Amino acid sequence: MSEQPVGVVIHYFPKIGVAGVSVVSGHLEIGDLVFFGGHTTGFRQTVESMEIEHEPVERAEAGEQVGIRVIDRVRVGDKVFRDPPPE
Repeated sequence: MSEQPVGVVIHYFPKIGVAGVSVVSGHLEIGDLVFFGGHTTGFRQTVESMEIEHEPVERAEAGEQVGIRVIDRVRVGDKVFRDPPPE
């Protein structure tokens, strides 16, 4: 797992299971394996659904805010890390 986060959770929508994520470095793409981590959060998942302004996107760059469907609860301030691909 990379040591620098690619994103930070800025909002969580519990009814629809979506995390609002601010991409702070690099990029995120559909298919990326990511880790959501915080004081009480810690899970890995593959990015399967991502939207910007309610429009589906394949990729989000640093400086953009994106909605990502998540498999578990996240909290504001949780970090998003991209896992390295398997060797």
